[in-house]
Amino acid sequence: MSSPSPSALGRVLVIAGSDSGGGAGIQADIKTVTALGGYAATAITAVTVQNTLGVTGVHPIPLDVVAAQARAVLSDIGADAIKTGMLGDAATVALVAGLLDEAGVPAVIDPVMVAKGGASLLAAEAVAAVRERLIPRAALLTPNAPEAEALTGLAVATTDDLRRAGEALLAGGARAVLMKGGHVPGDRVVDVLMTPAGETAFEGERIDSRHTHGTGCTLASACAAGLAQGLDLTAAVARAWDYVHNAMLHAPGLGAGHGPLDHAWTLRGRA
Repeated sequence: MSSPSPSALGRVLVIAGSDSGGGAGIQADIKTVTALGGYAATAITAVTVQNTLGVTGVHPIPLDVVAAQARAVLSDIGADAIKTGMLGDAATVALVAGLLDEAGVPAVIDPVMVAKGGASLLAAEAVAAVRERLIPRAALLTPNAPEAEALTGLAVATTDDLRRAGEALLAGGARAVLMKGGHVPGDRVVDVLMTPAGETAFEGERIDSRHTHGTGCTLASACAAGLAQGLDLTAAVARAWDYVHNAMLHAPGLGAGHGPLDHAWTLRGRA
C-alpha cells in the first residue's frame, strides 16, 4: 500500500505524538527528516501540552482518525519507511502493527515510554503489546536503557548490559537494534548497533548540556530518513548519530528546562 512510485527524496511516514514545544515528537521528526533531505508525512496519535519544563496534558487522537491519517498518506503519497514514536496505549500499538503490515516498508520503532521531564507516555499494560506486536516488525528498534529494561526485564547499567538486552530484543524478532547509551554513566556515550550479523559501536564524549529534549525522536527519525533514501543500515545510523551530535552542540538554548536541539544546523549558511 506504499504508493505507486518511490521517491528519491525518501518518504517517511511518522506515526507519533505532537509536542507543542517543538523539541520532540512529530515536530522534531518533521524537522529532522526535512533537514536530512527527506519528505516527512504524519499520522498524529496524541496532542501533548508541553514545553521544556514538562508535559502537563496528553490528549489521545481517536484510533479511527489515526488510521485514516496513515492510510490517506500511504494511498497517495506513499512511504519508503515508517517511524513510530509515542503510541500511548495497547490499542494504538495494535493498530500501528496492522498499519505496518499494510505498508510493507521498513519500520524504525522508537519505543517511547517516558518524556524527558519524567511524564509517562506509554501505559504500563502497553509495554507487552510493544514487545509482542512491534518488536517483530522492527527493521530497527531504538531503545534507551530504561526502555530496554522495560522490554526485556534485564537490568541495564553498563554497555555490556546494553548488549545483553540487545541480544534479547533481537531474539524477540527485531531485525536490528540501536541500543542507546545516554543513560549509562560515564564520560563517554556508547550506542551499539546490533544485528544477527554483528555489531557497530558509535562512541563520543558526553556533551554536558541540559538541551537534550527530543534526542531519541530525532535519532530514530534520522535513521528512518536514511533508510528511506536507500542508505544501508550502518550508513543510515552513522549519519543519524552525527546529525544528532551536531544538533546538540548547536542547541539554541531555549527554555528553562530540558531545551531543544538545533534541528536546522545542516541548513545554516545555505541560503
